[in-house]
Amino acid sequence: MTIKQIQTKSGLYIHCQDEGKKSAPAIILIMGLGAQMTVWPDVFYHALINNNFRVIRFDNRDVGLSSQLNEHGTPSLFSIWFNKHFSLGKPAPYSLEDMAEDVISLMKELKISQAHLVGASMGGMIAQIIAAKYKKKVLSLTSIMSTPDVISFSATTLKTILKLAPISTKNTTRDSAINYTIKLNQIIGSPHCLPNESTLRAHAKAQVDRAHNPSGIKRQLCAITTTGKRAHLLKNIKVPTLVIHGAADPLFPVSAGINTAKLIKKAKLKIIPELGHDFPPKFMEKIAKWISQHVHKAEYKNLQKKIKKLTK
Repeated sequence: MTIKQIQTKSGLYIHCQDEGKKSAPAIILIMGLGAQMTVWPDVFYHALINNNFRVIRFDNRDVGLSSQLNEHGTPSLFSIWFNKHFSLGKPAPYSLEDMAEDVISLMKELKISQAHLVGASMGGMIAQIIAAKYKKKVLSLTSIMSTPDVISFSATTLKTILKLAPISTKNTTRDSAINYTIKLNQIIGSPHCLPNESTLRAHAKAQVDRAHNPSGIKRQLCAITTTGKRAHLLKNIKVPTLVIHGAADPLFPVSAGINTAKLIKKAKLKIIPELGHDFPPKFMEKIAKWISQHVHKAEYKNLQKKIKKLTK
């Protein structure tokens, strides 16, 4: 296992795992809100490596073993929203654009000039920004369970938020943090593929014991809020794009995935009927296969472009 600690140009440290041949096409996995890099299932991660890719997964800033920006304290979402709309509240500590810059710094330090981006949920938002703004550095995009909006206020989403609200208390103790993680996964997970509680508890313990910073999650949430909608950016994405979404997603409804695919020219859409807002083992080999095929096609397309340039 190749674990590295990369320092970005802004001085932050990003904790990452870099596996596979260095000469192979690079796939960078970008995780969602409050989720550590270990949330990418090992079976999925190694399936991509076994398909002859160099695969990097990492902890976003403010989560896991990457830099924690605790000097910014616990921000108020209302204050961030107020500042965004009226320029009177306190600005967010950082934006999704700043988190996108972290990925660009990561690529530079790992000597990766171009990569295939795979982003889940908030990670999909970050990947969308990179694909739109750093076109020469991205060869393909895969957006999983994400959205071009801040949040989709569907009846299902609001119901999910209301369910989460009572358990979103100050989980300062280890036990309360573990119980919160279990409840969260039960609420947003694929309803027909949920692991039993003992499995969820083991997973929650591993996550909490590795790292736990509720304030960091709130700062990430503020980054989503302050960045806002990105529909205009998605129209600028030209690289081959694959959108994967679950029809059973209680957080971002399937319409968010459909809308993402509509906004990106020639994007391909894969809908999994039973998938929620998680990574059930049942679907991971299939998703790895789709992404592998997508990346191989993008590599071939890029090779054809290079040949065309040389023969002009």
